[in-house]
Amino acid sequence: MAATVEISAREAEVLSLVGQHLSNAEIGARLFISVRTVESHVSSLLRKLEVPDRRALAQRASGPANSDRAHLAPALPTPLTSFIGRERERDELTAMITEHRQVTAVGPGGVGKTRLALAVAAQAAGAYPDGVWLVDLVPITNPDICVVAGTVALALGLGEQPGRGMDESVLAALADRNALLILDNCEHVLDGVAPFIERLLAACPGVTVLATSRARLMVPFERVYAVAPMSLAGAGNSDAVALFMDRAAASGWPPNHALRDQVSEFCARLDGVALAIELAAARWTTLGLDGLEAGLSDQLRMLSGGSRAEDRHRSVRAALDWSHDLLDPDDRVLLRRISVFMKSFTVRSAAEVTGSDPGVVAYGLARLAEQSLLAVTATANGTEYRALETIRQYGMERLVQAAELDDARSRHLRWCVAEAAALEVVDADWRARFDAAADDFRAAMTWAAERPEHHTHTYDLARHLAQLCFTRNLIGESQMRFEQAAALTDDPAAAATMLRHAAGAAGCQLRGEDMDRLHREAAQAALRAGNTAGAARDLATAAANTYRFASKFVRPLPPEEAIALITEARQLAGGDPDAQAAVALAEAGRMLTEHLTAEHPHGDVVPETIACAEHAVELAHRTGDPLAESAALDTLAGAKSWAGDTFAAAATTQRRMSLLDNTSGTPAATHELIEALGEAAEASLGAGDLRSARRWARQLADHPLLAEVGHRATSWLLVTDALAGNVDEVLTHSVRFLESWQRAGSPARSVLGPAVAGVAMIHDLRDDHSARDEWTAVVRRVDTTPVYTHGYGAVFDALAMLHHGQVEQALHRLAAEPDEVWRWVTWIWLHWLVALRAEAAVLAGSPAAGERVAEARTVVAGNPIASALVDRAEALLVGDSERVLSTAATFDTAGCHYQAARTRVLAGGDNAVHGAAAIAELGLAPMPPVAP
Repeated sequence: MAATVEISAREAEVLSLVGQHLSNAEIGARLFISVRTVESHVSSLLRKLEVPDRRALAQRASGPANSDRAHLAPALPTPLTSFIGRERERDELTAMITEHRQVTAVGPGGVGKTRLALAVAAQAAGAYPDGVWLVDLVPITNPDICVVAGTVALALGLGEQPGRGMDESVLAALADRNALLILDNCEHVLDGVAPFIERLLAACPGVTVLATSRARLMVPFERVYAVAPMSLAGAGNSDAVALFMDRAAASGWPPNHALRDQVSEFCARLDGVALAIELAAARWTTLGLDGLEAGLSDQLRMLSGGSRAEDRHRSVRAALDWSHDLLDPDDRVLLRRISVFMKSFTVRSAAEVTGSDPGVVAYGLARLAEQSLLAVTATANGTEYRALETIRQYGMERLVQAAELDDARSRHLRWCVAEAAALEVVDADWRARFDAAADDFRAAMTWAAERPEHHTHTYDLARHLAQLCFTRNLIGESQMRFEQAAALTDDPAAAATMLRHAAGAAGCQLRGEDMDRLHREAAQAALRAGNTAGAARDLATAAANTYRFASKFVRPLPPEEAIALITEARQLAGGDPDAQAAVALAEAGRMLTEHLTAEHPHGDVVPETIACAEHAVELAHRTGDPLAESAALDTLAGAKSWAGDTFAAAATTQRRMSLLDNTSGTPAATHELIEALGEAAEASLGAGDLRSARRWARQLADHPLLAEVGHRATSWLLVTDALAGNVDEVLTHSVRFLESWQRAGSPARSVLGPAVAGVAMIHDLRDDHSARDEWTAVVRRVDTTPVYTHGYGAVFDALAMLHHGQVEQALHRLAAEPDEVWRWVTWIWLHWLVALRAEAAVLAGSPAAGERVAEARTVVAGNPIASALVDRAEALLVGDSERVLSTAATFDTAGCHYQAARTRVLAGGDNAVHGAAAIAELGLAPMPPVAP
């Protein structure tokens, strides 16, 4: 009998969600933990349950022992009150969503559409194995499809993915899901919801949409279900009466059941609207039925017919008008003035926005809460209040009627500016505080943006919000807010600064065209400000970006256009050192890019290119700007690597990383840091410094900006771990990589190729042919360039072939001479390739083995891992087993545990036994016996 496996409560939760086929990002969002923590739990579960991969783990999670967890009801909001009646409506609407993929529950505000939709979702949840999600669209003030998609993405636990729109991310995430999506309160964003649903239904055949709205969505295949008021059939036994009696009883003084028929008449006068009934029932203990009838009847007569008959919440208005008129005059003023808050607020915030004394406001808010017009929540930061959306909108109407809207909105705008400025200090609860205030910031921006008299405050709020959104990793909104700030200011110098920040945010999203456009716009703003040197820097930076970040452009910038930018920048630069440094960087990038078209560097090309890059570094260093110097060092490292000077390239990237240690979290600095981390990991791999490579790769994988793009975050970590033989880490991180890559729409990006090939090799070493073939198919999709054929593909294929004793095949795979494939191997793969080729030649008994070893030794000198491979090959060639064994210590010191274990097997004798055990401990298939 197998021993009992101890699984923690958190591991059990993670196991359950793995069984529901959620991604690590989705699990993290569901459990409020980081993606890295989820990865750790998954790795622990793989080890404890002794299953080979995530697929087996998901099967284990859905087995009999875990069936309760694997089929938990979807995570829908838990209503604070019970759902009363509507059995017929529940059954009808459930049947409709079973038969049709898009159903809209239509009815007036307050009729109970949301509660009915939630009840139907809970009842039908079992038919949707991939989950049920509720998306509340009330906070949205912009009907754009991107805003709608962004709100849906947040409900699904998705974040922004650089290079992809939020609508594309949602479609990719739901493409193969059998799920129910509830879009609640669609009426004010129909222009965005309708096209979003059309795209969603077309791209996600297993998704059903249940929408709630005052009006039809008018999309193809829509089926409309009219939500009627609470049933009055049965008089005192009706659903409407049952709802009133339940809510009134919650106050601790249940109504006399003898009054049920009178209550039925009262509910009929409320038109059976659920919210109106609930609001009235809340006053039962203070007014009784006669007081309710007296107060409400006058209001109903006042609202019969007239121009307001079709207003939102027409029936609820009766209860709200009545509740409003029961308030003291000061409380009425307070209710309408706090309606400018979109979400929760404190006494202090309300006092600032209403222009009242905090003590007076505190008592007023308490009275409004007692009247059920405000919800009260105790938080770590104190008591917070929030008005229900219908009540908030009612207050806004009263604010307009009182001619106080502009004054209240102006104070709210100033409060938002102050709150946003305070949030620029990031502390432990920063994210929660930003999320709580973000909708207020956005609402204030929407109101004030078109009012010139408020542009000073609106500009301040826009620039604060832009940086806050960047810190929150809402990079797309950050870019938009920076651009918005640039448009709001009358100061062209400030506009240029905002546009440069926007360009940095665009770079973080892999949007090369936006980077180019924004730097050119910044140059124009700088010229308007009379800053020709600043304009020169922007134009030169735009040109340099086309060389440094060519892969981020959908369409490469024509060479003549880039040269024209450099020429104009040089003319504007004058003697300004910053501008001259930017121009020098662009020139170095142009020279390197042009010379890269050559198959092999020749003549004076190499020294000229390196000299040009070094000149750019020297000028950038003089400026004292670490970002400018980092950019120049990036170009220099590229030139050194292209020229075959692997160690100089690695040293240059190390120098670059030291510059970026203390840079601020601006978009440009973050963009530079992310690029530098990848370059540093890559260059360290080429120099055989696995430990440094893993350090940089780990920092990249943990960067919060890449939390939702795991394929970008983990790519170099996977390469490093694959070469080191860290099998468990590769298996764990490959799950995050694959899920994220698929969620992003399976982009074909050659930079991802080495990671995928490394994972395929690890599965090959494990003799998992099915997984190897799956990952090999992926690498052929992401990279069709010669780099795969002649560079990293050859290295990873040869490593697997040598492990399995297929030495002739390995020698054939590495047959190309380095000079023939120079462009594809100089960056990081040259040392690995020539060292493995020497080993393959020795093991295959090639007549040229000695020559191969000698050639390799010259090339790899200084690379600890590649040199150890060559030393081992030479020892095997002369039959010196002790010398073979001596290389194992070098591999262990370098962190290359796989090669250390392989060395012991190749050494033979008793060492082979220990080596075989080490190979097995790594989780790899045994190597074939080595011929004596």
